[in-house]
Amino acid sequence: MIEEQDYLAKQNLHKLSDIGEFGWIDFLKQNQGNLHDFVKEGIGDDAAVLTFPESSKVVWSSDMLVEGIHFDLSYTPLKYLGYKSIAVNVSDICAMYSTPIAVLVSIAVSNRFSIEALNELYQGINLACEEYKISLIGGDTTSSRAGLMISISIIGYNDTNDIVKRSGASVNDLVCVTGDLGAAYAGLQLLQREKKVFEENPTVQPDLSSFEYVVGRQLRPTAKLGLINILKEKGLIPSAMIDISDGLGSELHHLCKANNFGAKIFSDRLPIDFQTKSVAELFYTDVEQYAIYGGEDYELLFTVNPKYFEEIKSIEEISIIGYTVNEELGIVIETKEGDEIEIKNSGWDSFI
Repeated sequence: MIEEQDYLAKQNLHKLSDIGEFGWIDFLKQNQGNLHDFVKEGIGDDAAVLTFPESSKVVWSSDMLVEGIHFDLSYTPLKYLGYKSIAVNVSDICAMYSTPIAVLVSIAVSNRFSIEALNELYQGINLACEEYKISLIGGDTTSSRAGLMISISIIGYNDTNDIVKRSGASVNDLVCVTGDLGAAYAGLQLLQREKKVFEENPTVQPDLSSFEYVVGRQLRPTAKLGLINILKEKGLIPSAMIDISDGLGSELHHLCKANNFGAKIFSDRLPIDFQTKSVAELFYTDVEQYAIYGGEDYELLFTVNPKYFEEIKSIEEISIIGYTVNEELGIVIETKEGDEIEIKNSGWDSFI
């Protein structure tokens, strides 16, 4: 602890204890962005106050990011981490076909983090809140002896009663994904490789200029709120939906289990960015393994009635990758050669 305090002093940085908990609350309140119309009281009281239209349903989710488990600060800028912590929660609300309005952010932080470092973290949080038009309405800050931990609770609403769950699909529904797959995992592979190189030789500086997209997908993912709004504008309601946080294979199994069916996916329809393919070649890996089993893409996996085929096909950022089948046919991917291979229930798991 003494070494940490000495380091902060030498760097002319300020300890959180210099202003205390209430000083930090005042700081957050001063830097609070515009409040959503539904938020009547935000930071500064014992609890936030929200109102909702009488016909609305409240949608609530939470997520936790733990240093050493979900992120590595040796290559993760705090501003990006703050943004990501909000975006991954917005993704959960999107997966319910709903609109986010507010978040509560709680952090546990050790003495090695200065006020300036936490300010950088909250710059990222506020940037995401501004981008997704949501309000930071409170939370908690406490000390930690085990690094940085961030806990987010997010509140959303659905005013059309069109909540979309993991269940609700039927056999022969189209299976669709947004964006592209495997990029976040490709970015993680590169960052972990460069970290290892730096640890072995600190004079070697990483050059990731050719892979800015995949690295960005890992460090600063984007929730698909815009695409949800497009679907709503077109009157397209998915029959079932889930966000891809742990990998397509894992989420596909969750979706099939909730509906008691199987799925057939086509390998040549998997949307994969060229940078992801380049990284897979660097690591001598089949890029489809990245697309199916890589996590943290935060794209949306959903099913939709086949009658919407033309409408879905016209949306550039959505790919139709297969269709649902009877449960006994399993969950498979058809290769370009026409072979069927089982998609395993595998993906990222924080408990492994």
